[in-house]
Amino acid sequence: MNLSSTAQLIIEYRYLIMIPLAIIEGPIVAFIAGTLAALGYFNIYFLALFFFVRDMGMDGCYYALGYFGGRTAFADRLLRKIHVTHDHLEGVRLLWEHHPMSTMFIGKLSYGIGSTFVAVAGMVKFRFTTFFKYGALVAVTQYWSLLALGYFFGNSFGGSISNILSNIQYVIGGIGLVITAYYIFSWRMRRKFLKETEVEEKGEEKS
Repeated sequence: MNLSSTAQLIIEYRYLIMIPLAIIEGPIVAFIAGTLAALGYFNIYFLALFFFVRDMGMDGCYYALGYFGGRTAFADRLLRKIHVTHDHLEGVRLLWEHHPMSTMFIGKLSYGIGSTFVAVAGMVKFRFTTFFKYGALVAVTQYWSLLALGYFFGNSFGGSISNILSNIQYVIGGIGLVITAYYIFSWRMRRKFLKETEVEEKGEEKS
């Protein structure tokens, strides 16, 4: 998603366009909305509440999808996306049970496959109350940090929207570096997740 064109869309249509865009690409939109909030286009407190509700609502939908549709062809495609088979689900269940916070953190922050991790939690029937508690902690950490970072950029390059757009190339460059680091981090976290799944499975077999 192009930051400059997305920013212009949000400026023109504000809340009307931000809501559907946030559903499609939450993290990037949160950063842009935070930047524009520094210029008075949005209320930062409303944004903090909105992105929290958005994230928890999406998680609830994917959890329900996994819980009620765990044996469907669509669920199989989700599992293949993170290189997990039905044979691994017991190991995944143990991982959710024994390390809920780290598993939630790894899953939610793995760019592009976070929804799959959430659906898998539903597939293994992980307790919803515990799932919601840790999901809320990660949502607050992720989205409020992005809003704060965007707000910081808005103040740093701010004064007017023309200043923001004229300096957007610097913002894009910085975000490009962050995204690259994030992809590397996500890849390492996914490998760690699969390795820990195998360890949990082996430990269960020995016990």
